[in-house]
Amino acid sequence: MEKLFSLDDIDYQHFWGTNEHTLDFLKVLFPKLKLIVRGEMLKVIGSDEELEVFELKFTAMKQHFERLGRLSENDIMQIMESVSPNGEIELSDDILVHGRNGNIVKAQTANQRRLVDAVANNDMVFAIGPAGTGKTYTAVALAVRALKNKQIRRIVLTRPAVEAGENLGFLPGDMREKLDPYLQPLYDALRDMIPQQKLLSYWEDGTIEIAPLAFMRGRTLDNAFVILDEAQNATSTQLKMFLTRMGRNAKFVITGDLTQIDLPRHQQSGLLKATQLLGGIKGIEVIELDETDVVRHRLVTEIIKAYSTIEQ
Repeated sequence: MEKLFSLDDIDYQHFWGTNEHTLDFLKVLFPKLKLIVRGEMLKVIGSDEELEVFELKFTAMKQHFERLGRLSENDIMQIMESVSPNGEIELSDDILVHGRNGNIVKAQTANQRRLVDAVANNDMVFAIGPAGTGKTYTAVALAVRALKNKQIRRIVLTRPAVEAGENLGFLPGDMREKLDPYLQPLYDALRDMIPQQKLLSYWEDGTIEIAPLAFMRGRTLDNAFVILDEAQNATSTQLKMFLTRMGRNAKFVITGDLTQIDLPRHQQSGLLKATQLLGGIKGIEVIELDETDVVRHRLVTEIIKAYSTIEQ
């Protein structure tokens, strides 16, 4: 049997990607089918059963592309795993939140799932790993889910205001405007998961707070999901100060990358010491992620591997 699929209603060249990368990926995922592309037409040859499954998944792929204008390998794998036989998106324990524009935010790797489980079973979790492994994004998704489920009353996101080899002191604006570049990754993650108007209202009423680490001193954080991002740039004194802010009914997630410390030479990162001191305490868990967890462009994995050879 064969079936034709038309892509004349979308940018089919962008849909298939460079050198028809998406087509090659589908051929791997559906080895029993023969897929042939001619311009905006896709011909698929195979058994009725295989064609029926392919049509459901392929329709979901087109819908995803129409909504978001992109279709990565991670997007395709999410669709393959989440579309049920009746064409509906299945609810799974792996799904953390349903984000904006129909996006599903879920743990995508084994270590990200370990991080999700660790947060469920512990009140304080350290997530250590290189760039692009989804540490911050997964932690923010867990915080948003806890807020939506009314498990906590507020989300507090914080970072050390340490410059990554650049001097931002000359930038115009008040203190908040100067600090925004440090906190931008946290804003980006939240915008992916919460509608804009709802997010603005959360900021205005203090349900979600984003602040530099120095602003945490002297506070007690009750009924909150608290994330310290880029913790490798906190000294031992700062990290101890932050960790002792924990109040009743609180979850603390501390993320960091020990290969990207931006502290001045005379200051030492407190992150490694903290994990060594606290890792054995009941209620605290340390999750390590590596290059196999990278969910950005595939070249990020290769870059991490290349740099690790000279850093060892």
